[in-house]
Amino acid sequence: MRITDWPHEDRPREKLLAHGAEALTDAELIAIFIKTGTRGKTALDLAKEILTEYGGLKKLLRTQAALLTQKQGLGRAKYAALKAAAELGKRYLGEALSIGEVLNNSRAVQCFLADRLRDYANEVFACLYMDNHFRLLSFEELFHGTVNEAAVYPREIVRRGLAHNACKAILAHNHPSGLPRPSTADKEVTLVIRQALALVDIHLVDHIIIGHSAHFSFAEAGLL
Repeated sequence: MRITDWPHEDRPREKLLAHGAEALTDAELIAIFIKTGTRGKTALDLAKEILTEYGGLKKLLRTQAALLTQKQGLGRAKYAALKAAAELGKRYLGEALSIGEVLNNSRAVQCFLADRLRDYANEVFACLYMDNHFRLLSFEELFHGTVNEAAVYPREIVRRGLAHNACKAILAHNHPSGLPRPSTADKEVTLVIRQALALVDIHLVDHIIIGHSAHFSFAEAGLL
């Protein structure tokens, strides 16, 4: 049976229009983007199948084109639609904090950083630069590394801070393992960066490590 033969209220697109996107399952949302299935399978059947095969939404959207487009019923156009949807979501979240916004809500900052860094398969080291009133000047992903480490250069962090005329900074990086516990190296580099920033009168407010479902704050742990 085709989706168009289903009761009106059960069709993913009509369900979204009637109840909002949040009412749909991951498979129903994907079905809207891929639009069609294959012989004997609806778009929703295909969406459920690829979600199971690739281990969930996150892994599916990170699958390379060469692999995903080999799946019967998917192709370059459908792959492009899925990647475009993922990128739109990322950009939407990226605008959650705007230049000039006062960063006086630690929870909002942590959620923003989690949305930006959590899904990387490699370590990414970033920095939020702020003025003396905690207004955001810039968010920058400064260093990209491997699955378990990223080379961090304090001099570059200081240079970018001076370029923005920053007075305060929040460091952040992800742990692709999913566990946000700081390593000895994390603690050591935080101290070095803190001292380097202090030399140019930039106060290090926090260093936040992002895991899959949790985070670690150096400030909250009393390590700054």
